[in-house]
Amino acid sequence: MDLVKIDLKNCYGIKSLATSFDYSSKSAYALYAPNGVMKSSLAKTFQDAVELRDSEDRIFPNRKSVRSITDEQNREIDGDRVLVVNPYDERLGVNEQTSTLLLDPKLKKTYNDLLRTTAKAKEQLLEAVQKQSGSKQNMEGVISSAIMPSAVEFDAALIRVKREVEDQKETPFAKIQYDKIFNEKVLKALNTKDLKDAVQDYARRYNELLDASTYFKKGTFDYFNAGQIAKSLADNGFFNAKHTVKLNADTGNYEITNKEELEEVITREKEQILADKALRKKFDDVAHQLTRNAELRSFYEYVQDEEAILSCLSNPEKLKQDVIKSYLKVHEYLFTDWMSRYDDARQHLNELEQEASKQTTQWENVIEIFNDRFFVPFKLEAKNKTEVMLGQTSIIDLGFTYIDGNESAEIKHDELLRSLSMGERKALYILNVIFEIETRKTVGQETLIIIDDLADSFDYRNKYAIVEYLKDISENGLFKLLVMTHNFDFFRTIESRFVGYSSCLMASKNDNGVALAQAAGIRNIFARDWKINFFDDSKKKIASIPFLRNLVEMTTGEQDSKYGVLTSMLHWTTESETIAVSVLDGIFNDVCQTNQSSNNSEESVYGLVMDEAEACLAEEASMNLENKIVLAIAIRLRAERFVVEQIADPEFHATIEANQFYELTGKYKSLFPGEEMVIATLDRVALMTPENIHVNSFMYEPIIDMSDDHLRKLFNEVKEIDSVRCIA
Repeated sequence: MDLVKIDLKNCYGIKSLATSFDYSSKSAYALYAPNGVMKSSLAKTFQDAVELRDSEDRIFPNRKSVRSITDEQNREIDGDRVLVVNPYDERLGVNEQTSTLLLDPKLKKTYNDLLRTTAKAKEQLLEAVQKQSGSKQNMEGVISSAIMPSAVEFDAALIRVKREVEDQKETPFAKIQYDKIFNEKVLKALNTKDLKDAVQDYARRYNELLDASTYFKKGTFDYFNAGQIAKSLADNGFFNAKHTVKLNADTGNYEITNKEELEEVITREKEQILADKALRKKFDDVAHQLTRNAELRSFYEYVQDEEAILSCLSNPEKLKQDVIKSYLKVHEYLFTDWMSRYDDARQHLNELEQEASKQTTQWENVIEIFNDRFFVPFKLEAKNKTEVMLGQTSIIDLGFTYIDGNESAEIKHDELLRSLSMGERKALYILNVIFEIETRKTVGQETLIIIDDLADSFDYRNKYAIVEYLKDISENGLFKLLVMTHNFDFFRTIESRFVGYSSCLMASKNDNGVALAQAAGIRNIFARDWKINFFDDSKKKIASIPFLRNLVEMTTGEQDSKYGVLTSMLHWTTESETIAVSVLDGIFNDVCQTNQSSNNSEESVYGLVMDEAEACLAEEASMNLENKIVLAIAIRLRAERFVVEQIADPEFHATIEANQFYELTGKYKSLFPGEEMVIATLDRVALMTPENIHVNSFMYEPIIDMSDDHLRKLFNEVKEIDSVRCIA
């Protein structure tokens, strides 16, 4: 990505912007944009490119938006190739992508191989049980909730019944259709008093009959077990091998030689029990309860054919477990296979977890970067490092320890945010930014990073920590940076630390759109530019007046006559119109220890100011600092001259020692309260010009931020009210 070409139209207030950034020999650009020019709009446009959505003009939605962001091969730069870092975004946090920093590929592959074989065995077992039960429910959840307290403990459930399934000899409930009995409507009905009582009465009488039966015994050899035994013996060739079954009873022993005889005995015994009049009445009571509800008729029809199941429904939860154990016993070979693989995986997992916990990961390096570089009242740690490394969870669990002097305490994320200042919360947000960038570094993702006032509202320690981190990533060949800011101090800082003067740009807005130009005045503009060009450039000569007055004030003091003369070049006095350019040249030579002169040395400074102000009106609007100062000085001089001549009170004017413009306008307002339009213009002069005419080399950001266009309009307004004086 050696070249980034941008062509935008009607994107979030950017009427037009066509430019390019050449990254072939550099890795970072800095862009200064005053508030309201284009910075946030450009960040939004790049975010659209990240999310692959169209850009728009929200104020004028009917305007057609155009967005083209391409590289040197004319390929769109979008999606993962762009990262927008906003000033503060609570949504940007630890996510699945950033958590990949913890994954050890070798460990995770080994772990996944173990899980894969276990999961396959589990899948085969569940498929067999699902088919056996005929259920449409999720059998994994069914088995878990039947044996354990919740539906998400399948593994623990199977471990819990492992021995019981192994010891179980028969599968008496294997043919039960699970959904016929264990569905929400049936279980709810079985818990109502009338039906519950009727079922319990039936079970009580049924068990009494079992106890009195010739051959059946409750819990050992009842109807269910007997039927299973008969089938099992026949299926395994027991009778074909000439073996016999001897049934013991109080009336004597009965030897059976074939399956048919055994089934006949079982059927006869069953019919004898079911023919009991008392039992029939109990069944009729149950039937009456069931047939009253249309939703339970299917269940009623089922128990008519499997009446003995009613005897078990006095305890539905136990029956549910017995049914599931029968299903598992039928497919015991699959159950045993799963258990073997599960035990093997658990053993190896413990070994992997021990190895993973010993490893230092890139995540820890990221956290160390944050803890070491940024000044906040807390420390960070990755609490579930091992689980994330192995892929058991995809999201890192950050731990926060709040530090107050020698005391410390663990604190939750939400509580921490409530206790932090905005600057400290933004510092925590930087952690997320570092995670995102380090993730891209890990996977080798070449990225254009758009940084929108990341250091805004930070204290100086954290601001410099951010600058150093940006410098570090700019030295990594994967990343191309566009650092945008409206903070001129931050702009100067990143220029001096790693961006370089030639890569610093300034944005300005005009009627046609937004333009970017090479930045000027980033460092001491007076010493590096205007002082050098004082005798060759009239605008820079005029713009130097406030700096010269500032230097005189700091060296020889306000009592120096030079200070008074320079003040008369900025504020209207009886001398202002007669001070020649040669006088300004002489002060410059004295202060700066040079010996030069201007070609127009006989011209008045006031006349030069007005001429250059008119020249500024003819030029294109720009970020040009000297133009703004020239216009501001011209506005103040012309406005003060107008007011002095309107109030026509030389004695009052002569007594003003400080804050001349405010004193003059106050007098004007008292004399001419009806001149509302003039007063409004004078108020705008008072608001917009002070910082400009008192500018110094240490603080001129307010002038940079001020719109050139506003000063042009104000100068024309002052000219218009001053025309009254000229006509008079």
